Amino acid sequence: MRFPSDQPPCGDCFDVDHAGFEQAVIAASRARPILVDFWADWCAPCHQLAPHLYRVIDELQGGVGLAKVEVDEGENMKLAGHYRLRGFPTVLLFQQGEERGRFSGSRSSVQIRAWLDEHLAGAASQHP
Repeated sequence: MRFPSDQPPCGDCFDVDHAGFEQAVIAASRARPILVDFWADWCAPCHQLAPHLYRVIDELQGGVGLAKVEVDEGENMKLAGHYRLRGFPTVLLFQQGEERGRFSGSRSSVQIRAWLDEHLAGAASQHP
């Protein structure tokens, strides 16, 4: 994927491909959680989800990274197959080198933040 104007829409967003996935996502998730957005350019819900993901990642101020995988580029569909993704968009959360959760389809910023809070509860303080 190429971000518009060659600039990522948020400071903690980056593109990743099949070749770089192990280092940029799995290894990096040992330092901080990484969300991976599997998307396709032809997918309308993917385009609907993206701004909400960017907003949440920006709000977290470096606490979580966002890797974007364009499934139709290069060998990226092999990643989708490896993780047994059935549709797009699908977002996976990696922490400590392991998948901690996933969701499919478009969601609002509020829904994404609540989902992250739930899945990162072990690493972050619990809300009363």
